[in-house]
Amino acid sequence: MGAMNIRPFRPGDAALCERILRALPEWFGIESALVQYVRDTERYPTWIAEIDAEPVGFITLHEHFPESGEIHCIALLPERHRGGVGGEMVRFAEAWLRQRGARLMQVKTLGPSRPCEAYERTRRFYLKVGFVQLEEIHGLWPGNPCLVLVKPI
Repeated sequence: MGAMNIRPFRPGDAALCERILRALPEWFGIESALVQYVRDTERYPTWIAEIDAEPVGFITLHEHFPESGEIHCIALLPERHRGGVGGEMVRFAEAWLRQRGARLMQVKTLGPSRPCEAYERTRRFYLKVGFVQLEEIHGLWPGNPCLVLVKPI
């Protein structure tokens, strides 16, 4: 991996976030959800991960309460998976939230009661970076179980 940098979202970055999401159809194959995630990059705190000044991923956070925050969306070009960039983005988000007074971080993903190899990899990633499974909720996302994971920060 070359020189990595995580920088703040800038005007015009929504298009590059969309390009990254479209490179991940196993995770972001529902068009209406993908479009909403792109819109959300402009209204929630978002950062761009770069390697050698090339954008390779992004992370968007949502602060529900002062003491907690959520990874609203995290995406990384497939050729950069398993290279440490995702973990760095999560650590960056933790530090940013902690600096603002948060003590807890959450993330939601497809629950294990609906088998999917891509999301099994996602769940393993979150466990590897220190999240613990809290609850699987049915009914939040029509037709899809939602796994809530949390992490003290």
